[in-house]
Amino acid sequence: MLDAKLTIALSKGRILEDTLPLLERVGIRPSEDPDASRKLVVGTNRPGVELVIVRATDVPTYVEFGAADVGVAGRDVLLEQGADLYEPLDLGIGKCRMVVAEPEGLAAEDDPSRWDRVRIATKYPNITRDFFARQGVQTQIVKLYGSMELAPLVGLADRIVDLVSTGRTLEENGLVEVETLFGISSRLVVNKAALKLKHPLVSDLIDSLAGVLEDKAS
Repeated sequence: MLDAKLTIALSKGRILEDTLPLLERVGIRPSEDPDASRKLVVGTNRPGVELVIVRATDVPTYVEFGAADVGVAGRDVLLEQGADLYEPLDLGIGKCRMVVAEPEGLAAEDDPSRWDRVRIATKYPNITRDFFARQGVQTQIVKLYGSMELAPLVGLADRIVDLVSTGRTLEENGLVEVETLFGISSRLVVNKAALKLKHPLVSDLIDSLAGVLEDKAS
């Protein structure tokens, strides 16, 4: 093993909140609260194990290019980016779903099985394009970075593809789900070189987390 250090990439927000208890169950605790600190590299109680705090969309990039050995990323980000990573575990956290939604008035008389061409606003153009291509539906995609629900309200697009947890935001903006693409959860991702060069450290983390998940499921 060339390097005894293990770097874990996490993103602030829901994934971080749900991941820290899992890490604590396997004996890894940050030396300070990542949410309260401005530090982007946070040490832990385990010598040689550190956390790097990055944007959620950057986690796969940091891991793929070796700046981090492992990380936690949502399935939505992984599918959209198509990074070359090993995904040994579904951590079962950050659960939600990716859906097609449209205004209630349109949905009342709409039939998704008869779509042939749609204009979609989304922050996930690759996922959206692939999904509709498999159904033989042509798409005009408008890429946005936030406030998807606004697009149908102002005529930018008839429909949106976005993540939904409770559906409350859609409801408050007069939108309804009309199609579900797939369920989303967060995965442990591993740099393929690190899996070989740091096998004892990486495999121990994978096995320990797998044990925690088994205990939670039982």
